[in-house]
Amino acid sequence: MTEQQDKLTIETPELIPLEFPLAGIGSRFLAIAVDSLIQLGVAVSLFLLGLLIFSTSFLHFRRGGVWVGAIGIIAYFLLQFGYFAGFEAYWNGQTPGKRYLHLRVIRDSGRPITVYDSVARNLLRIVDSIPGFYGIGILSVLASPKSQRLGDFVAGTVVVHEQPLVDRPDVDWASQPAAPSGYDLSKLTPEEFQLMETFLARRTQLAPGVRAEMARRIVLRIGVRLEIPDQDRRNSEALVEKLANEYRRRTQFR
Repeated sequence: MTEQQDKLTIETPELIPLEFPLAGIGSRFLAIAVDSLIQLGVAVSLFLLGLLIFSTSFLHFRRGGVWVGAIGIIAYFLLQFGYFAGFEAYWNGQTPGKRYLHLRVIRDSGRPITVYDSVARNLLRIVDSIPGFYGIGILSVLASPKSQRLGDFVAGTVVVHEQPLVDRPDVDWASQPAAPSGYDLSKLTPEEFQLMETFLARRTQLAPGVRAEMARRIVLRIGVRLEIPDQDRRNSEALVEKLANEYRRRTQFR
């Protein structure tokens, strides 16, 4: 695995190099700004709710304010750190801000992040935010060849730009498993078929961006020989699955 000119290059086991542009200070700052606005909105709502609860509890319970204060501290911690960890764990490396900016956190091996990775990188926000608004984090990103802040170093993660999936065809390839593709699959080599099979077997273990790019590279590799037109290449993964299934059926009954 190498990285140069703000790009992360991952050499897959299938010997297909995948390149992803690393997210720099500007795009990451905008993503954090969007997330911060959402956090601010939630914080204001919780603050107003807390005032209402406090005013009510103060009239009935002399120590009600202590409980409200304790709940407020817990809520602040969850909002400040649980927000990022929770979204990245269950949105596969994205927060609302990252999704808006088409950014994603992945492992530096190209695999999706785990819950542990998300928690680890976000707990280090406490250190990254010293002395002010991500002061140490910004210095770390600028000094790192992979644009990693301290949390990324600990978790082994990177933040990459991810192209949005557009122009998907309306045809559902999976709903037509028996329909022939019309391509001469005899032109495929056994190595190319094995490449498709390996991709299909491990695709769920890949980050979405890596998965989409790898499918695109496979179609690019076999597209010239099979004379696949551009309109059939829009959904590369579905096409790989269709061709692999058809090739498998043909060889099975030879």
